[in-house]
Amino acid sequence: MNEGLKIVALGGGHGLYASLSALRRVTSELTAVVTVADDGGSSGRLRRELGVLPPGDLRMALAALCGDDEWGRTWSEVVQHRFRSDGDLHGHTIGNLLIVALWERLGDTVSGLDWLGRLLGAHGRVLPMSSVPLDIAAEVELDGEVSTVRGQVACALTPGRVRAISLLPEDPPACPEAVQAVLDADWVVFGPGSWFTSVLPHLKVPELAEALHTTHARRLVALNLAPQPGETDGFSPQKHLEVLRQHAPSLEIDVVVADTGVIEDRDELEKAAADLGGRLVLASVADADGSPRHDAQRLASVLDEIFREKR
Repeated sequence: MNEGLKIVALGGGHGLYASLSALRRVTSELTAVVTVADDGGSSGRLRRELGVLPPGDLRMALAALCGDDEWGRTWSEVVQHRFRSDGDLHGHTIGNLLIVALWERLGDTVSGLDWLGRLLGAHGRVLPMSSVPLDIAAEVELDGEVSTVRGQVACALTPGRVRAISLLPEDPPACPEAVQAVLDADWVVFGPGSWFTSVLPHLKVPELAEALHTTHARRLVALNLAPQPGETDGFSPQKHLEVLRQHAPSLEIDVVVADTGVIEDRDELEKAAADLGGRLVLASVADADGSPRHDAQRLASVLDEIFREKR
């Protein structure tokens, strides 16, 4: 455990869950900065009905930060519990409802997340990347024609290849606490996760993007183990880095972490990492069962060695 090492992890959904599950084993000073553009499922329903930030990705991040003791395991399972019924509660998760209840009770988004984090015994803090709900607009190419689709669900499901994304409203306000966390960090971690809908959106929030560019923190990219269906079909690992550079040409990366089992062209990936100013670290970080998921302990060990400058 690197006591006092300040790390900020960016993303959303299952990718950020994997990152946080590893990073909470590495440092006691961990902050998750989470996308707030989900418009589907329970989050979308609460967002449309109550006008709140979509809570789902924030809930998942809090669940990932729960400890491995009985308290942590129990609360992680509780906040992730999803109702199954024939009524209006069908599809809602307890965690989403708890978060929105705290927001209404306290009148403050960050305070509500902090309160739930204390209840869960979370090993870190969870913050939204923006203080307002966002929509993702994606340029999608299909059969030589380019169209624009709006909404995170549409971006993930529309046939074709996503070329670029933007946010609506344009120039959204950043969460001030998230900006400060990035400026104070020793390391900032991008990914793994859905590249266009979870990772890149952080670079489209102006104040947050400026902080990511100007922070004295070192920057690390953890690459996915497989392409994201509907978003990055056919993408090589190096293509992910090329897209990152297209969306943030002046952003420098110090380290790129990739799993040895998914790399077909090491030279090309090393070149793509070097183009961002960084070096490539190859390691076995995938789950031993062969699924395209990161193993929390393996990823934690590799990240710990990188942060200690032993790898």
